[in-house]
Amino acid sequence: MANEKPRKKRKVTRAQVLRVQWITPHMIRVVIGGEGLAGFGAGDFTDHYVKLLFRVPGVTYPDPFDMDVVHRDLPREHWPRQRSYTVRTWDPHALEMSIDFVYHGDEGLAGPWAAGSQPGDEVLFMGPGGAYAPSENADWHLFVGDESALPAIAASLEALPEGAPARVFVEVSGPGEEQELITAGDAKLVWLHRGEAPAGEALVEAVQELEFPSGTVHAFVHGEAGFVKRLRRHLRVERGIPLEQLSISGYWRLGADDEGWRASKAEWNREVEAAEATA
Repeated sequence: MANEKPRKKRKVTRAQVLRVQWITPHMIRVVIGGEGLAGFGAGDFTDHYVKLLFRVPGVTYPDPFDMDVVHRDLPREHWPRQRSYTVRTWDPHALEMSIDFVYHGDEGLAGPWAAGSQPGDEVLFMGPGGAYAPSENADWHLFVGDESALPAIAASLEALPEGAPARVFVEVSGPGEEQELITAGDAKLVWLHRGEAPAGEALVEAVQELEFPSGTVHAFVHGEAGFVKRLRRHLRVERGIPLEQLSISGYWRLGADDEGWRASKAEWNREVEAAEATA
């Protein structure tokens, strides 16, 4: 059509692995850098994320790498696999970005890559995206998440103004997965150990039992889609928190890989909204 706007070109950033550090037995920090990061625009949000691109083995890609050419010339099964990860830290002066990966052994795509990555390895990604940062107008903050949300929660805590009240609930598999979180805020941090319980069960119980402080809350709730769905209903319906005071969504879904979760997320959002509307 004559009035149709041209599609925005998908910008791919090329970087290299600089360092790899095991934060806990199941959390790996990969620091990437290089001149390709010049002009990278992270920093406005504490949930900034990038979409890492993993080449399909045996497929020849255009050089220089161009996602528009890939989508135009290659069959879908040859398109790089995408995985979204939070930018844990970004140093625009050193051109260094760190990303934390949850590691489940050989399971999955990104975790094994992080475990086996070496300095000099190529990293391709798109982004950043992001939408959340702790509001300066809130009377207090609520942070709730599992391991997948921990990097964003950690970055958000570091961004809190001095003395800003916060209640923080983080669920991990066990005591060995706890890590130091730094903040100038007045944060009350509770680590919850999942053990053999379903993902997020302890988080739902903790938030439901929490005596909310007075005043306006700004809440960040992310992680496995099942518990996020339950907590969104609790916060929206039972606590009466307006949607504009919430950053809340599923980062992953039990029993689904990343492609499967992304394909079903729009339908999941519609179900959540419909359930709230009829409550």
